[in-house]
Amino acid sequence: MPTANKKTIALLIGLVSVAFSSGCTDWQKKHNALNVEHQNLKGLYEREQADKGQLAEQLTQSQQTIEDLQKQIALQKKSPAEATGFGKGYDVAFDPSAGTITVTLENTILFSPGKAELKKTSAELDHIESVLRRKYAGKQIDVVGHTDSDPVKKSKKYWQDNWELSAERALAVVRYLVKRGIPEEKIRAVGCGAARPVADNTSAKGKAKNRRVEIVVYIKSRA
Repeated sequence: MPTANKKTIALLIGLVSVAFSSGCTDWQKKHNALNVEHQNLKGLYEREQADKGQLAEQLTQSQQTIEDLQKQIALQKKSPAEATGFGKGYDVAFDPSAGTITVTLENTILFSPGKAELKKTSAELDHIESVLRRKYAGKQIDVVGHTDSDPVKKSKKYWQDNWELSAERALAVVRYLVKRGIPEEKIRAVGCGAARPVADNTSAKGKAKNRRVEIVVYIKSRA
């Protein structure tokens, strides 16, 4: 075979070898990338399945708690305050359909008129906090502030309106509870002003009922 042909064949063989080698490297990179992606997706799927299982367990436990409370109230003739663990003397409402427990405190227990700073001592709030940590650890909580319909006058220099006053009072309670161990990611403050009265605002007695703070415990997760 002529020398020129030998050189040409050798060159072609070399080029093919390089191309093949390069192709193998590219395929190896693609394979590695796909394998990493597969492992990531597998891990994501396994986490989602674990989360679904945990959520299902939480829903089952929440439903069991609701049913137990219903039985205590209906069959054992306990008051909502007794059944939920807050005890006699507390204004407690239980809503099975919503899966909520609402503890209501009159503003006079917590605040001076027109103020949003908590009084120095509040045995009621301390007791509620202890029950929340003992019986309802990990549950979501709303602290909701309410006022009567009278516009802010004497404390106008502090609060623009009842919305702001109710929100600041709710925040004061939230900060108190968080300071004593309630996880901050589980609690939030809501100010409703005079928008949700529970009594007639035409009488002093009705107005007193409307000036309140509600602590809402969600046995089921809130929306």
